[in-house]
Amino acid sequence: MVPRYEEFIRDVLTTLHANIRELRDRKGFADAEELPHIEARKAAYEEAVSIIRDSAGEFGIPKDVVD
Repeated sequence: MVPRYEEFIRDVLTTLHANIRELRDRKGFADAEELPHIEARKAAYEEAVSIIRDSAGEFGIPKDVVD
């Protein structure tokens, strides 16, 4: 894989995972009315990660690049 694309993919996934961790942490301090919003955002980020992983698999991109 072209190193620049690999760097890009890793950066996107790192950011998505950081956002998921931040939302998990924030969930512990959130008000009841904030929880649905936090859960929806977390689910959206998790779905994005899943789409990237599935697509990478279809293109034969090594698993270690997208994890």
